[in-house]
Amino acid sequence: MSPPALRVRDLTAAYGPVPALRGITLEVPAGGVAAVLGGNGAGKSTLLRALSGVLPFHGGAVTGGEITAGGTSLRGLRPDRIVAAGVVHVPEGRHVFARMTVAENLRAGSLGARDRRRAAEARDRVHALFPILAERSRQPAGLLSGGEQQMLAIGRALMAGPDLLLLDEPSLGLAPLVTARIAGTITEINRYGTAVLLIEQNAALALRLADHAYVLETGAVALHGTADELAASDEVRRRYLGVATSGEDEEDLGPGPAVRPLARWAG
Repeated sequence: MSPPALRVRDLTAAYGPVPALRGITLEVPAGGVAAVLGGNGAGKSTLLRALSGVLPFHGGAVTGGEITAGGTSLRGLRPDRIVAAGVVHVPEGRHVFARMTVAENLRAGSLGARDRRRAAEARDRVHALFPILAERSRQPAGLLSGGEQQMLAIGRALMAGPDLLLLDEPSLGLAPLVTARIAGTITEINRYGTAVLLIEQNAALALRLADHAYVLETGAVALHGTADELAASDEVRRRYLGVATSGEDEEDLGPGPAVRPLARWAG
């Protein structure tokens, strides 16, 4: 049996004296998709920064716990070594090298590849997923639309040939049609065998794409289970899907009771 693409146990992190993550435990199966839901300030982006090793560049630090990917410990590794271990992070905000061409952005992504001989194969795969990037390969990335820049950011990450892709809010600020295209691409990426940990405020989209999901509140896992279980949960439907549960009016939902786990971790 293959080790999970990602296993996190009791992860804690802080920004100076301010706690940010409190005992996070989660798992992404090899070849699976897991989603992390939660409101602003819940710790979602901090989680991905901790996993990819870039949290110190944002003024934070991992203070405890374990992070392993495919059986390899990631805690304490430099970001480039984490990429070499097969874990690549696409941060929120469509960060591309604006003055570089599309082709140059993709080549930059291949610098972290574990097998550079496969760079051409990876580029062909990216072009198959995003034909517009092939069409605009000589165009400066800063001239692309928001949706095209998101495609480029994901495509650049794929150039490193990751086993696990960390996606932070890929649908943020995009039109519904473009969001649907990005969602289809995530499914296709996973079909190729790449596991995905998806941070997404669009809970309906995330639960449709994922096998398993976690809800973060104030830096801790408040709820977790299969995507179907969470989609059927009254708490998730009320707080994140905007659906009134039985006996409630949408205009008077209130804050709701404290969230409780659907499942517990063994051991």
